[in-house]
Amino acid sequence: MMDIHSILKQLPHRYPILLVDRVLETEPGKRILALKNVSANEPFFQGHFPNRPVMPGVLMLEALAQASALLAFTSASVERDPRAVYYFVGIDGARFKRPVEPGDQLLLEVTLDRARAGIYKFKCQARVGEEVAVEAEIMCTQRLVEA
Repeated sequence: MMDIHSILKQLPHRYPILLVDRVLETEPGKRILALKNVSANEPFFQGHFPNRPVMPGVLMLEALAQASALLAFTSASVERDPRAVYYFVGIDGARFKRPVEPGDQLLLEVTLDRARAGIYKFKCQARVGEEVAVEAEIMCTQRLVEA
């Protein structure tokens, strides 16, 4: 388990783009189950959509990518280098199955499919309760950047 303080030590993201609130389960090198509480106060709901607020699909994918980064860091058993940035390098098979609305809890489940030459491939699924909201295969890599 990781609380928000532990997450902030691992991810460089901050409000309003930090999209993981808690890690519920982790199996280093295998899988992670994380949580995003979707609040009516999220800034994107003002414009997406004013009369029917729905979480943008790209932000659901970003939440899955952040959970993936946490799995990668946990699997490597290292603290994040402050110069490290975790980039998307690919998204395959993204399917959106259910809208995510204010008040929902988005369960982010990520399984490490493979890690080769610094490229990580993950099978990802986000659910609200037992209903799948989005699923995708994502690829990410870590790069060091100078400030």
